[in-house]
Amino acid sequence: MDGLINVLKVIAPTTVAFFVGIALTPFLTNYLYKHKMWKKKAGKIAPDGRATPIFDKLHEQKEVGTPRLGGVIIWASTLITIIIFALIAEFAPTPLTTKLNFLSRNQTWLPLFTLIVASLIGLVDDLIEVGVKSDGSSGGLSFKKRLFMVSILGLIGAWWFFFKLESSEVFVPFLGLLDIGWLVIPLFVIVMVVLFSSSVIDGIDGLAGGVMAIIFAAYAGVAFFQNQIDLAAFSAVLAGGTLAFLWFNIPPARFYMSETGILGLTTTLTVIAFLTDSVFILPIIAFPLFATVICNIIQLGSKRLRNGKKVFLVAPLHHHFEALGWPAYKVTMRYWIIGIVTAVIGMIIALIGR
Repeated sequence: MDGLINVLKVIAPTTVAFFVGIALTPFLTNYLYKHKMWKKKAGKIAPDGRATPIFDKLHEQKEVGTPRLGGVIIWASTLITIIIFALIAEFAPTPLTTKLNFLSRNQTWLPLFTLIVASLIGLVDDLIEVGVKSDGSSGGLSFKKRLFMVSILGLIGAWWFFFKLESSEVFVPFLGLLDIGWLVIPLFVIVMVVLFSSSVIDGIDGLAGGVMAIIFAAYAGVAFFQNQIDLAAFSAVLAGGTLAFLWFNIPPARFYMSETGILGLTTTLTVIAFLTDSVFILPIIAFPLFATVICNIIQLGSKRLRNGKKVFLVAPLHHHFEALGWPAYKVTMRYWIIGIVTAVIGMIIALIGR
């Protein structure tokens, strides 16, 4: 009976999150289009400060006229779902409603805090971005400012993880738990920064939404089989909210996830990876994200060390495939396929490697 309730505890809020996200979308869409919440000038600047002419040409018609801030659907539906189940447990307490409440100090407080704070930082960045004048005189928070904020958030999370949860162990597949003491703090921050750097995967309709939904669904499975049911429910709810966003983000996108979505998801993923003792499996489960970061590093390193010569036509990798002539939908679908395969492999390692 307990096993059935645990399954219900994961499935029920996930379903609620999906339909809450669907219900919120018309209101958000009307607001975004009414107030023209999109970039006023297409294009971007690379992390090294250089122009990106190939990217700008590929996306000159895509970034203008389609609103940003679609990621609000993800974190808002997640937050509302958590509140719904917590209030039901509080005002209509029964053994079932109490069991279905998945807000807990040791499993979901930290990822929820991370999700909301990072998403609000991203929201500020997006609001500045859509305020760009036609001459391109402004353009959101700089990469360095966002990196600084993410690092601070990482330090807060690492402090809670180490001092409040009293955890300093990381799991190494097939070797077991390794106690690294205070080194868990810099490791936590490094992982969060790396995942933050992968946020550029939000560059093609449906790409980031599909990849992130797969990753969080995989972590819901990992947490469930480790009997971290609250965390499994939280991860699944994030997947459900992301699927609601994805419903409207498949080509042609009604809106883009942008920083308020991707920043919250990547930072929260760091927390979930540490809470499930699977940070060393994270590069497998979240392979598309790490591939994005690695390709960017290779591209930037090549340009710096080889007098501007590039390895890829344009980085990150999904835009390289676009530049080769692949239709955007083909890039997206193949990323989804690879994401599913690597997520399943990562789940298997997480389960049998203990």
